[in-house]
Amino acid sequence: MVTRVPADAARRAERLRREIEGHNHRYYVLDDPEISDAEYDRLLRELTELEARYPSLVTPESPTQRVGAAPLQKFSTVRHALQMLSLQNAANREEMREWHERVEAGESALWCEPKVDGAAVELVYEGGRLVTASTRGDGWVGEDIIANIRTIGGVPLVLAPAGPKVATPPLLDVRGEVYINKRDFAELNRQASERGEKVFANPRNAAAGSLRQLDPKITASRPLRLLCHGLGRIEGVAVGRQEEAINLLKDLGLMTAWKWAKRCASLEEVEAYYDGLERDRDSLPFEIDGVVVKVDGIARQERLGLRSRSPRWAIAWKFPPREAETTLLDIRVQVGRTGALTPVAVLEPVWVSGVQVSNATLHNQEMIREKGIMIGDRVTVTRAGDVIPEIVGVVSHPPGARMFSMPAACPICGSGVDIPEGEIIPRCPNIGCAAQVKGRLIHFASRGAMDIDGLGEKLVDQLVDKKIVSHPADLYGLSVERLAGLERMADKSAANLVASIDRSRRATLPRLLYALGIRHVGEASAVALARHFGTLEKIRQASVEELQRVPDVGPAVAQSLHTFFNDKSNLKVIERLGRELTIERMPDRPASGPLAGMVMVFTGELESMTRARAKDLAESLGAVVAPSITLKTTHVVAGPGAGSKLDKARKMKVAILNEESFLEMTRA
Repeated sequence: MVTRVPADAARRAERLRREIEGHNHRYYVLDDPEISDAEYDRLLRELTELEARYPSLVTPESPTQRVGAAPLQKFSTVRHALQMLSLQNAANREEMREWHERVEAGESALWCEPKVDGAAVELVYEGGRLVTASTRGDGWVGEDIIANIRTIGGVPLVLAPAGPKVATPPLLDVRGEVYINKRDFAELNRQASERGEKVFANPRNAAAGSLRQLDPKITASRPLRLLCHGLGRIEGVAVGRQEEAINLLKDLGLMTAWKWAKRCASLEEVEAYYDGLERDRDSLPFEIDGVVVKVDGIARQERLGLRSRSPRWAIAWKFPPREAETTLLDIRVQVGRTGALTPVAVLEPVWVSGVQVSNATLHNQEMIREKGIMIGDRVTVTRAGDVIPEIVGVVSHPPGARMFSMPAACPICGSGVDIPEGEIIPRCPNIGCAAQVKGRLIHFASRGAMDIDGLGEKLVDQLVDKKIVSHPADLYGLSVERLAGLERMADKSAANLVASIDRSRRATLPRLLYALGIRHVGEASAVALARHFGTLEKIRQASVEELQRVPDVGPAVAQSLHTFFNDKSNLKVIERLGRELTIERMPDRPASGPLAGMVMVFTGELESMTRARAKDLAESLGAVVAPSITLKTTHVVAGPGAGSKLDKARKMKVAILNEESFLEMTRA
């Protein structure tokens, strides 16, 4: 029997819904709350109780429905009607000016706004109601995250035009970034720390991870926000400029960066805007890593068109790496899969570019000596490329600072270390060293190698420490029962890992070669070797001289391969793997073709295709594609943004092609 809803209860519920959504808008979008959290909670509690008493009052758009739906088994996919593109980057003023000249932006105003460091999403509104939300994915297909997006308080489930002059488009694709405010991020980590849980490295990772939770209730518990910066499709409303698009989104109740954005009439104004935002970036409520600059006129944008992965009419002008000062507490030594001993700085935790840094690589003893680094020093830390923590230099040597020296014995197994002739990095010679065993297993399972999903560092630690696995071949004897007894390994996780290991039993020769972890042998070298010899046995029997005839295989790689395949313990591992794996033969490289005999290197961006597609095209026509320029390189294909490789090609007098010239050669 359906309970009749009294008219005053229905009116009260509707009023509460409007009032709560209004407060959501003020809090999340305008950042200008007018009531306390306690008062907001009281309103939401009253609405929740009303809807519980009269279930027919519940609507999909009710604020009470933001708490999260039932957990999902997995994300389904959504195809974007218009491709979601990434942005080309400018690292300095010169690159920014080059872009400005290419788009002839002197004829058009430019729209500038902060580049928010978040997770890219698309929301689709039909008739003003939110119907679809998805991640960017590969640009054409993303994951369906509508259940999680609905939990974000600042996302209107129904668009609310700001006045009668603002029309709601019948169809609207909204592009934006999901992010976490700095103050909310600090509180999120404080609470996690109090509960003894792992804290997030930075706001962007926290936002992206929260957005991809299969349980929307977890997403609902995270302080996510959405900042909108662009449109996909739009119907029923004419938009002629980027500034008009941003104003429309704002007037429809969506958060934008209008408060911090600016329409600039010249490149000089853009540069002044960039300088000002870099100076004041710490005052913004969210993390940014640069400025996005767009041609303001939509018609002009359409004429400029798109590259394969980015629009020609927009660019991200990145800020230089941030630096911070902290104390070097200690220097510890790590042992890698090849036995290399690497010093790592242990730092007093410090925030650099939105990330809390507590460790930094020191590379080797020589670098420590050159920079004059001592334990206890005050040092300057940066994040190279805004990613890898690195010590820039020493600020001061406080009293008590002490020198560091690399150990004479391996810190893991105690074996005496040695420094190979011509090298500066000491190595542990014991291939049975636990650190090397773990490193080799992690490398063997990595995506570019055997691609065994679920075999992470923590699990490898357990497998090696409990002496369950000591060689890669041991992985193929693991069972669900054996794995399920390990820490953090339930039956389902164990079954998934065993299935992933089984899938890796069929592998290409380049994957296996790379997975073996032979010193100096990268993915490109592995492909070149597989194409040249065809089988692992032929590679094993090849002399150093024969190996060096392979493009992309120099003296160091050849000697490393020869040494590896003449080691009895390595041959035993290969023999055991041979009983577990089916190795698929590489397709033969065309013996003839317009590019036969050429060794090519690609650098910079291409406009008509991705570099991966260009590489496949070149190889299909007989060329060898190498990752770096050597004496064997015959041609360098250089696009916009080409850097040191282009300079090296000029110095070595290697033939340089632009994209058009390369494509002309492929049609010969």
